[in-house]
Amino acid sequence: MHNKKRRYRRFLKKRYVLLFLTFGYLLFANSCMTMRTSTKKTATFFKESKVEYISNKVEIDDTKIHYIQTGKSDAPTLVFIHGSPGSWDAYKAYLIDSTLLSKFRIIAPDRPGFGKSNFRRSASLAEQSSMLNQVLQKMDNGKPITLIGHSYGGPLIVKMALDAPIYNNLVILAGALDPKAEKPEKWRVPLTWIPLKYLVPGALKPSNDELWWLKKELIGLEPNLSKLKARTLIIHGKKDKLVPYSNVPFMEKSFTSVDSLKVITLENENHFIVWTQEDLVKKSILDWAEKK
Repeated sequence: MHNKKRRYRRFLKKRYVLLFLTFGYLLFANSCMTMRTSTKKTATFFKESKVEYISNKVEIDDTKIHYIQTGKSDAPTLVFIHGSPGSWDAYKAYLIDSTLLSKFRIIAPDRPGFGKSNFRRSASLAEQSSMLNQVLQKMDNGKPITLIGHSYGGPLIVKMALDAPIYNNLVILAGALDPKAEKPEKWRVPLTWIPLKYLVPGALKPSNDELWWLKKELIGLEPNLSKLKARTLIIHGKKDKLVPYSNVPFMEKSFTSVDSLKVITLENENHFIVWTQEDLVKKSILDWAEKK
């Protein structure tokens, strides 16, 4: 009898330990690898940079989309869309650039599911396009708008421009548009299932979901690419192993109706041109957005 009680107590103890560890990991998964900057660090960054900024949220369809804004409120707008995973702070250097600040209103949102925009709640390409378009329509100041998207942000800004043809210019930085170039890893599949998806830490959860969905979404997007009108600049590195350079000739072939198309090929660059070629990207954006 006593042995049975001891075994039962040991069983309960192990069960409670397992529950505690599971609960602890779920807390870890939701708080670790957020890939976002805290409110305090954000304030410190802009204070040290001597740049005034706005940190705000716009509610769209029960989703609060967070963004950072700098520059001149009544000027033409540059909108920077980050990749996967990420948040507004991928473009910190652009938000404080003195030349860009003197000529533009600069907006860098956290895409839905990332940063402070419904963190960890995954959204499709179409859902993100709809929400971000609504945010920018609410913020419209009547001046030209240039969309800049890196990596996953590339197909997203194209989708946004097709859904709401209100944008004057696009700048696609190492963008993934070619469905044939997408090779989604099979190991991502189990991590999209319940309950396993809740065990994926931080921003990696929505990132895993959207990257697994992307190939199918690009297949659906492809027939509409010929309808794209906005002037489009493409900057891509020849040595990009994450988003192959084959995306560039695909876009050149597909964008048959754009008002103007320019490609800047970086022979020795990889996927991270936003940071490794910061000066070139800034100058290219400036030149492209200022052209009439």
